[in-house]
Amino acid sequence: MSDHSFNSVDYGPRFAPLLAGNRERSLTAGAIDTVLTNRLAPLSLEAAFAPAKIVDRDAALACFSGLWLLADDLDASHRISQDLGTPEGSFWHGIMHRREGDFGNAKYWFRRAGEHPVFDLLGDVVDVAGEWDPYTFVDLCQRAARDESLAAQCRRWQQIEWEVLFDYCYRLAIDS
Repeated sequence: MSDHSFNSVDYGPRFAPLLAGNRERSLTAGAIDTVLTNRLAPLSLEAAFAPAKIVDRDAALACFSGLWLLADDLDASHRISQDLGTPEGSFWHGIMHRREGDFGNAKYWFRRAGEHPVFDLLGDVVDVAGEWDPYTFVDLCQRAARDESLAAQCRRWQQIEWEVLFDYCYRLAIDS
């Protein structure tokens, strides 16, 4: 199992306050965090990433899709991810559908994401024999609705999944 750390200040002055605090979210839609949405809504991509320069606009948009998921605004996240023709967009899209309880559609979008590099990173971090299977995780999240002990573990893994994917997209967006 590899170490996993996520430090909000690593993502610049605009993202840091949006990412600070607890990033563990419900496995379902959850209640929209209006404080976060009110801080996120007026941000342009360029302002959010400043002072870094965006070199991959789709990856930057994928970060925004993830931020809307963090705010539990699945509709806003969906509007962005469904228009991204990238593996990262498909990955966020799959997470969004998993959280809304549309498990079959979530698996469809994970298939569209393909063998994403984040899967290897997740496998190492959550210690699942070095292999992350998004389809098995969808099934676990579905079962977690009936098993609180499983739900707690799934929420933790979902947080790690969010953090690792956000970090990947952020680094891709600014080419670091």
